[in-house]
Amino acid sequence: MTEKTHTQSTPPEPPESAFEPYQPRSPEFRAAVEALRGLRQDLFHDAFLYRPLPRSGVNGRFTRRLSGRMREYATWGPHALIVAAGLLTMLIASDSASEGAGTNTYLGLFSLAPVLLTMVRPVGAFWLSMIATPVSSVLAGGWDDEWPWLAGSFACQLFVLTIVAIRTRPRTAAWMWALTAVYGIGAESAFSGGHYFGSNTMELLFVSAMALLAVTVWHIRRDARQEVSAQQTVTAHERSRRTLLEERTTIARELHDVVAHHMSVVAIQAEAAPYRVENPPPELERAFVTIRENAVAALTELRRVLGVVRAEDYEAPDAPQPTLADLDGLLANVRDAGLAVDKVVTGAVRELPQGVELSAYRIVQEALSNSLRHAPGAGARVEIGYVLGGLGLRIVNGPPPEPSLVKPSPGAGHGITGMRERVSMLNGEMTAARTDEGGYEVAVFLPVAGVTEGEA
Repeated sequence: MTEKTHTQSTPPEPPESAFEPYQPRSPEFRAAVEALRGLRQDLFHDAFLYRPLPRSGVNGRFTRRLSGRMREYATWGPHALIVAAGLLTMLIASDSASEGAGTNTYLGLFSLAPVLLTMVRPVGAFWLSMIATPVSSVLAGGWDDEWPWLAGSFACQLFVLTIVAIRTRPRTAAWMWALTAVYGIGAESAFSGGHYFGSNTMELLFVSAMALLAVTVWHIRRDARQEVSAQQTVTAHERSRRTLLEERTTIARELHDVVAHHMSVVAIQAEAAPYRVENPPPELERAFVTIRENAVAALTELRRVLGVVRAEDYEAPDAPQPTLADLDGLLANVRDAGLAVDKVVTGAVRELPQGVELSAYRIVQEALSNSLRHAPGAGARVEIGYVLGGLGLRIVNGPPPEPSLVKPSPGAGHGITGMRERVSMLNGEMTAARTDEGGYEVAVFLPVAGVTEGEA
């Protein structure tokens, strides 16, 4: 057996200068990179993108003072001003040239086109103006006493810079102003030989800088006005919301002071009444117990509702809400109050959504309360039908045996309205009308979405 020894060679260590520690870029370098990125984004990216100038609003400072068709025409005011500026530029370019009529026409068109282009392609209009400036100089046969900007090119560049600054943002206008300065200084350096007249680049830069400064101040004021308007809207909304919450709290306090006090007195008196009568009959004791239980239950419901009213945001109450499973207790309570009521259930009993269960319970409760108030001594019938598409309810009572004993109800008549609101909230249907026998009938259908096969 021959043994082989494998030796592993260690690679040479790299020189210390091979991996130098990372040196973060200087703030100046990062600023230059950001500046070049902004230049590319503002002047080169989608430079000829179609951006039509919108019409002004009819509620402006001046247009709202007009009426009829004049107000509609006034919305084209910005377009008319740009066209007027373009025509003025064309007139200046045509009158300032000393060449023939054909050359003057071309010079006027070269000055007019960039100004009109600002209405649809603002950044492209700047580049067209920059291109038209040297072309106009060549067509005019060089410079005379206007160098390097002819009179038409001077006016065109000034109007284009101002309009583009209004339509875009101050940073874009600043880049355009800087490129205008670069072109002017470059033209002075390249073509100054043999000329004995001064350049008009500084005049253009100064006048355009004043115009851009005014436009920048206008932008700042407009943004500040919009921010203040938005803040005022938020403040008004918060004030309205706080006022509403204060009103709700006031209502809750008044309800508690008025209703809760009287219900507490009823509960206390109902509990103490049997002890004031010697050997009270069982029916009397049971009646007072029912009165006290109803008063305590009403106080509990009242406190729960007042808690919701006082709350800034609605939250589900901690106590369980009644459902159709609690309907037997409600019917027993009503029977103890003297209303003979029967219940009939058809269909396959199943659990329904909580909102449907609660609304059905409240509708039955309100309908039976109306029967007790408006038809004392009459019988009532509650029919509950579980069908495939939802739940059907029918509460009907007969005519009162002694109509003369029916006293005017002190209620506000909101019972039927409340039932309709509950049914409408669940996209159901409801009818409430008198029967041919002289009673009253409430019929309700509450739709329930079925379970699909994929969910089963």
